[in-house]
Amino acid sequence: MIEFRQIRYFLSAAEHGSFRKAALALGIQESAVSRRIRDLEDHLGASLFQRHSGGVFLTLAGQQFLRRARKALRQIGQGAKDVAAIGRSEDGCIKVGIFSSLASGFLSDLLRAFDKAHARVRIEFIDGDPADHVAAIRQFRLDVAFITGTSEWSDCETDQLWSERVFVVLPCDHPHCGKRELNWHDLAGERFIVSDSAPGPEIHDYLVQRLADLGHHPEIHAQCVGRDNLLSLVAVGRGLTLTSEATTVAQIPGITYRPVANELLPFCAVWSPRNDNPACRRLLSLARSMARMNCGARSAPFQL
Repeated sequence: MIEFRQIRYFLSAAEHGSFRKAALALGIQESAVSRRIRDLEDHLGASLFQRHSGGVFLTLAGQQFLRRARKALRQIGQGAKDVAAIGRSEDGCIKVGIFSSLASGFLSDLLRAFDKAHARVRIEFIDGDPADHVAAIRQFRLDVAFITGTSEWSDCETDQLWSERVFVVLPCDHPHCGKRELNWHDLAGERFIVSDSAPGPEIHDYLVQRLADLGHHPEIHAQCVGRDNLLSLVAVGRGLTLTSEATTVAQIPGITYRPVANELLPFCAVWSPRNDNPACRRLLSLARSMARMNCGARSAPFQL
C-alpha cells in the first residue's frame, strides 16, 4: 500500500527538485527521502524522477502522478479539517427529540445560545412521546431528548434541567377567566379535550390522576387535530385543555391561559452514555450550565 509519508516526500522532492532540499524542508535525513521514494517507485512499477548530479526532475510518469498526489493530499487535509471541526463541535448534526414548545422558555433559550456558539452545527427536531424518544435514543436514531418527568430509563442517562408551570386553556368567556390562578377543585366537573397524538395521551393521564385524587373522574375527549386546532376548539367551547408554560406565548383568538396553583412540570434530558456525538455533548454541557444558573430562580409572574 502507498504510505501517506511517501506521497509527502514525493511532493516535497518535486517541489524542490532535490532530495537533499526536500529532506531539509521536511526535517529528516536525505536517505529517508530517497529510500521512501524508491519504495514508492517499486510499488508503482515506474520511475518518478530522473536523478542527476544537480538534483532530480520528474519523468513523464512522475508528472502524471504529481497531479493525482496533490489532489489526494488536498482531500486528506480537508478531511482532517472536517473531522477536527466535528470534534470541536464546529460542524456536525444533532438529532433532538422534543416534548415541549420551542416558542419560549428554557429549551428555546438553550437552542438560541447553542446556535450562537455553534452556528455550523445542524439540529434536527423530532416531535414525539417520551417512550418513542427513549427507544430512538437506545437505537442511536436520536442523540438526546428533552421530555417531561423524572423517570429513570434503562441504558440511558438523565438529567433534570428545568420545570414549567401547568396552565389551563380556557375560552375567553369562561367564568374562571376572572381568576388569576386556578386549583383542581375549580376544574372538577369540567369537560376537557386533548389531542390523540403527543402530548395528548400524557395530558389525559395527568388529568385523570389529579382529579381522581378529588374523587372526580373527568370527562375527556380525544380529538384528531394538532395543537393549534385543539386550542381553536377550546375557543369555541368544545372543552378545556392543559398546556405547559412555554406554549403560553401562542396567541389564539378566543382563548386565555390561567396557571394551576402549585403545579410544576419537570423536564429532563435523556441520552445514551454510549453516544459519542461531540456536538451533542457540547449541547448537554451548555444545558447543565444554564440549569445551574437558573437553579432557584423563580418564574416571572403570569400577566392577565
